[in-house]
Amino acid sequence: MTTDAELLVLSRSDAAAFRVLYERYAERIHGYHLRRSGSADAAHDLTAETFAQCWISRGRFRDEAGGSAGPWLFGIARNVLLSSVRQRRLEQRACDQLGVTLERDVSAVEPEERWLDGLDEAFAGLPESLRAAVSLRVFDELPYDELADQLGTTPTAARVRVHRGLRTLRARFTNTKEVA
Repeated sequence: MTTDAELLVLSRSDAAAFRVLYERYAERIHGYHLRRSGSADAAHDLTAETFAQCWISRGRFRDEAGGSAGPWLFGIARNVLLSSVRQRRLEQRACDQLGVTLERDVSAVEPEERWLDGLDEAFAGLPESLRAAVSLRVFDELPYDELADQLGTTPTAARVRVHRGLRTLRARFTNTKEVA
């Protein structure tokens, strides 16, 4: 079976390879967005945006998780979710300052702050070593060799910390028991 990393390399010249990757992860990414937003429509939109961002940045993908693109994809999904909520917050603030009401399609689902409920607390609840590793990898997008330098460890140990941190966060939001 072709690894995620191999599919991403192949997708640079063959869109069918990206489709295989999409089919592997679409349901899980959609589930993540559905759990966060509570809206099927929003989850579909956020999932589409996640894979659009993956497509755009596929050339920058670096295999740092043993052939798996899962941590990379879920990092992009989280960033898409955060961006959506931030954009809505900015639009609302601008409208409030201007004293105008933004007309919206009543069928459209608006990003809500509650989508982020628990993310900060769950992140803060990670042991410091895992929190630092996830932050440097997911938010700062550092490659594992630089991450290892920052943490004063090996790239392999840095990968393990990121994996454990993301696994723990995922478990907290999927109601499964996971220990850091």
